[in-house]
Amino acid sequence: MAMLELYLIRHGVAAERGKEWPDDSKRPLTPEGIARLRRAARGLNALEITFDQIVTSPLVRTRQTADVLGEELKGKPPVVTADALAPAGSSAAVMQELAKHVRHARVALVGHEPNLGELAAQLIGARAPLEFKKGGMCRIDFDMLPPKGGGMLRWFLTPKMLRKLGD
Repeated sequence: MAMLELYLIRHGVAAERGKEWPDDSKRPLTPEGIARLRRAARGLNALEITFDQIVTSPLVRTRQTADVLGEELKGKPPVVTADALAPAGSSAAVMQELAKHVRHARVALVGHEPNLGELAAQLIGARAPLEFKKGGMCRIDFDMLPPKGGGMLRWFLTPKMLRKLGD
């Protein structure tokens, strides 16, 4: 049995970059992006998946993603923010952040590409980054804490798959 189930989640569909959002950190999810995340959360509920803790990047679109999941999932997991998950964060900083949550068996990290794909590859010992679509997620299990490489990729679902499960 795994000591830690780590879920990596890319934020949902956000407003386009451009003049309307000169500060990229403030770009919000689109209404359609929020609706898709709600359906994805219903898919997780159908699979009886929930989290003990959600840790999110401080950017608006990731915080909104974490909040939607926190509201929709059974168990209403709490949400905290961590700068380590921001686009400028490093894998080492994410591991330090994760160490703060070792009392939780199921932790979800909500972040950005390419960081999530690179982190996932590092954690499972892959040579190339995994590609996360907006709203996509994976589960990686670890037998020891703090987690190091050698995690077991249990599943990797596209947002479309998650939404189908929630229909």
